[in-house]
Parts: sequence; C-alpha cells; structure tokens
Amino acid sequence: MRRAFDRAAATYDSAAAVQREICHRLAAFVAPRLASVPPLQRVVDAGCGTGYGLDLLARLCPQATLIALDFAPAMLARLAAAEPGHAAPVPLCADLEALPLADSSIDALWSSLALQWCEPALALAGFARVLRPGGEAWIATLGPRTLWELRDAFTAIDDAEHAIRFHPHERWIAEAVAAGFEPVADDNFPVFAVAPDLRQLLRDIKSIGAHSVGAQRRREPLGRAAWKVLETRYETHRRDDGLLPATYDLILLALRKPAQAASCGAGSAAAPEGTTDD
Repeated sequence: MRRAFDRAAATYDSAAAVQREICHRLAAFVAPRLASVPPLQRVVDAGCGTGYGLDLLARLCPQATLIALDFAPAMLARLAAAEPGHAAPVPLCADLEALPLADSSIDALWSSLALQWCEPALALAGFARVLRPGGEAWIATLGPRTLWELRDAFTAIDDAEHAIRFHPHERWIAEAVAAGFEPVADDNFPVFAVAPDLRQLLRDIKSIGAHSVGAQRRREPLGRAAWKVLETRYETHRRDDGLLPATYDLILLALRKPAQAASCGAGSAAAPEGTTDD
C-alpha cells in the first residue's frame, strides 16, 4: 500500500478532484464543532497525502501547531509551503495503526480519506490513546458502495476483486464506541468522481493510488474484447450530463474522547491528567 501511494505522489494532485471536494465537506462538517471544544494547540492531519487539507485545518484552527502525518514519504515530500501567517506543518512519516505520539498529547485528529485503508479497531484505538481527554477525531472515510459501478461492470468480465470493499457506517460507529469514543456527529452520503470516458475515469482512480492491491485482484491485463465488454457495461451508468460517474460512499464522523481518560477503551491506558503512577 505504501508503495502504491509513493508511486502516485507525482500524479495525485492532478487527479484528486473528489478528494479535494471531500476535504471541503469534512471542513464544513467540523466547523460547527469548534464552538464546543477548548482552544486547540496540537492538531494532526492523519493521512495528509500531499497536504491539501492542511490549509483548511489552518483556517479552522489558526492557533494550533499542525502535524502532517502520512506513511508515504513521497507524499510528505510534496507538502506545499504554509500559507502566509501560518507556521509550516510538522511532517511525520508514520503508520495510522501505530502512531508514534505520546498518550493524551493531541487536541484533535483530522483524517480525510485515509482510515478506509486501515483496520478500524487498531486505528481508532490509537486515535483514542493519543487524544487528550475531551479531544475529538474528525474523520472522512469510505463505505461499501464506493466504486460500485466499477464492480458491477467487471462482473461481465471475471470474478476478481477490482475495487476494495470498505467497512459500512455501522461498523465504524461500533468500533469507535469499542475504542472508548463518544460519537457526537455523523453523516453518510455519496460523492461522485466524473470523467467523459471510462479510460479517463480509471486513469484518475489509479493516479491517486486508490486501486486494488489485494490478493484477489486481477493480475493479467484486459484484452481488447474484454475491454469492449467492460466499456459497454459501464455505459449503462452514464449520467444525463453525459459524464461517467464513480461513486464514493462518504462517511463523516466526529468522535469525542470522554473527559475522564479512565473511561476510554482498551486502546487508551493513560492516567488522568494531573496524576502520577505512584
């Protein structure tokens, strides 16, 4: 997975229109939350990619130190310069399932289109551990109807997995509660990538690194006849505006770590602030 996103770093920004839209959707979802949280000093963009969400975070949390975390070094190497008036984000190359951050050290975690690649229990337990009591995680991830049109079209070709099947909204809520979070807001709706033809649509998907890397993926290239069948089947999804869509099943979550750290789940073993282990 890391290799796939490293290879995609050079082409990511040119093809990531739907990813940018989802960042803005997450920012609009988060903005009302800021009136009910204390001033934020340390905020992590968990899975920052090339850093588009960091500008939005800087506007939402202008006083905070921003930590730009991603597991693909080539993505971090493309972080844009900070906007005037904002300190440059602190880059951190790390895995979302093994955060190298101290317990209760972070005020908020933002994660846009990264957690769908993770095991929910591991990632959310780590988020709960590093957040301070009362801190929040703001998450945009993907549900199981993501790229359903592509899966439908490929059923006319073979039985291979051509798109990763992501976890449903209910699974994310359940895993968040198990990790010790209080879900305080959530939403689930489709967002669409579009292109004039199937080749461009698939090129854009591959250019952001979001292609199947599982054991059940097809390993042989499509022949001309199979490609024609695929195009014909996908044409049944063409919209009235003449464009071909690819659905992204967007899940938005706002999760609060309880004010008493001891009430958190198995992933959070830190003592309450102001106490010692003596």
